[in-house]
Amino acid sequence: MKSRPTSQTMKPATAAKKLNVYLGATPAEFQEGVVSRDELNALQTDPPEWLRELRRNGPHPRQVVAARLRISIGGLTRAGITDPLTTEQINELKEQDPEWLQQERATQAEVKREAARVKDKAEQKAEAARLREQRR
Repeated sequence: MKSRPTSQTMKPATAAKKLNVYLGATPAEFQEGVVSRDELNALQTDPPEWLRELRRNGPHPRQVVAARLRISIGGLTRAGITDPLTTEQINELKEQDPEWLQQERATQAEVKREAARVKDKAEQKAEAARLREQRR
């Protein structure tokens, strides 16, 4: 006897995170139900108008706000930004370009440079080890 495959489901908060939207701004039926993997895939491939609108104008969750400002989530916290922001608010911050934002962008750039340096060093080490192994 074959069993029917069950559809994997997730909480609305998980689905909202995967969709990169703020759960509190989603429709009530989305917030109150469960989302199957098939429903999530459908939302990603053919988003309804409410999802397109949220992605376009927000409010956006912290990870999206941080990415649009090109800083870390920790940088948002240090700046005292704990609430979701709309696209308009994000654009205003970009235009104002406050000192804390400049500093956080510089910090983020340095973190990325250091990560790239460490990765390059690890790759060089791996390549050297591979060459030593070939000589044996």
